[in-house]
Amino acid sequence: MFRPTAHRDGARALDALRRIVRALGISARTAERSVGVTGAQLLVLRVLHDAPAQSLNELAAHTFTHQSTVSVVVERLVIRGLVIRSRSAVDRRRLVLAVSPAGRRALHRAPLPAHMRLIAAINELAPGRRLALAGALESVVQSMGLATEPAIMFFDESSTVSRGRRLDRQSAAKSQPHRRRA
Repeated sequence: MFRPTAHRDGARALDALRRIVRALGISARTAERSVGVTGAQLLVLRVLHDAPAQSLNELAAHTFTHQSTVSVVVERLVIRGLVIRSRSAVDRRRLVLAVSPAGRRALHRAPLPAHMRLIAAINELAPGRRLALAGALESVVQSMGLATEPAIMFFDESSTVSRGRRLDRQSAAKSQPHRRRA
């Protein structure tokens, strides 16, 4: 049975999602053209630049992703010399991440990632609205049968994770020359 109100509300929701996905896609393509990194890599660079010396877990929290997902993105940035991994001066057991000089130069040329605007917009929602948004989106994911799919970073298929294993790590390492860690 066709319900005009449900149809109108559904159209509004899909239009909003289309606008967000479009902005994220444009941002990702712009990052690749202007700096040569993916949208996900640009997000990680920007977050590390704004709050250096983070661990992978802290970085995952700041990017609203899982540690295993962000680690794939970081690995690519380390290989390209845009991020430096080092031991913490306070706790030598802890690895910390920072943007390298080459990464800072890349950021200077890069646009602000749409990912950051999305995270900020979600964070600015009142707690009740944020909770309602999360619940509604999780319901849609369940209805679509996607609950077991990995929640990778937007427009970064290379960080697909399955059962906690990185699928594309070897091919990423083969496609980029190795550099010594600083």
